[in-house]
Amino acid sequence: MQQWIKEVARGKRGAHDLTYEQAKEAAAAIVSGASSDIQTTAFFIGQRIKTESAEELQAFVEAYSEATEKVPLTEALREKAIDFAGPYAGRNSFLATLSVSLLLAARGIPAFLHSSDALPPKYGTTIKALLHTLGVSVTRTPEEEGAVLEELKIGFVDTERYSEALHRARMMRTEIGVRTVLNTVEKLLNVSGSRSIMLGAFHRTAINKMLPIFSSMNYSHAYIVQGIEGSEDVPVHRNSFVFHVTNGVADSFIVQPRDYELSVEEESFPKQLTLEEQVNITRSILKGDQTSALLPHYNQVVLNAGLRYYLFGYEKSIEEGIQYAKNQLKSGIGYTQLEKWKEWR
Repeated sequence: MQQWIKEVARGKRGAHDLTYEQAKEAAAAIVSGASSDIQTTAFFIGQRIKTESAEELQAFVEAYSEATEKVPLTEALREKAIDFAGPYAGRNSFLATLSVSLLLAARGIPAFLHSSDALPPKYGTTIKALLHTLGVSVTRTPEEEGAVLEELKIGFVDTERYSEALHRARMMRTEIGVRTVLNTVEKLLNVSGSRSIMLGAFHRTAINKMLPIFSSMNYSHAYIVQGIEGSEDVPVHRNSFVFHVTNGVADSFIVQPRDYELSVEEESFPKQLTLEEQVNITRSILKGDQTSALLPHYNQVVLNAGLRYYLFGYEKSIEEGIQYAKNQLKSGIGYTQLEKWKEWR
């Protein structure tokens, strides 16, 4: 491991990117535990200062994916399922993606979510924490999760339960307190084997590094959203880029909330929510409540649902998707789906 540490940790000017083969060897040593915690920490810090290359990122995604247990799904379900990959560090703003996923599931579109306990540098609210507090089991076996996704068209896994290598890295990541390559890797493990993915990223630099990975992954549809807090949720207080990735090349367009009369002023868009507030807002939105206090969150849910219905081919336009989502919320079908998920055997 020392030879790879020396390459990435020579300082900003002296450090060198590893080739794909070298990075795969370094990643394999870390995943297997052959690299000591001190060596792994030194490597990640050096790589953080240097910044990881696209080849290094691809090698680490592949190494960790190969060592991660998968949810058993039928090929038909994999073809339809969509992997929604948000930041594992958690969020401070509203986790609209959960409500949106429940609406998709109620329509028969398989939605797959994943996270772990909160991680640095943000330590925000995670999908796992939100689901657990809402009463949804976050400790099902792979076989159970496959059955849930088949029956209810929605699923969730705590990725660290499926990846011993990620679990082993938690203490190190907590103690150093900064982002590492794993903050991107964990979003791309595709535990469900879904053929479609929508993931969030904040900086264009990070997006450019991810693009080559999709050429080697078996996705029919891949979208990267420049969403709020680096998530897959487009906000309603500003415009967002959405990138459609095909053969390692990204075409993009801009989502402008005002085009759909869903824009809110930034000052009225809550950006610091507690877990309890997240839970209460999620329940209220799914029940169809439309109070003025909920307007930013309601708008965010219908915009993101409408966008996803359009992108994945279920509606001809974002406008039609938004109207469909509004009708769903009015009916309360999303809350019914949540209750079914909670009560699933």
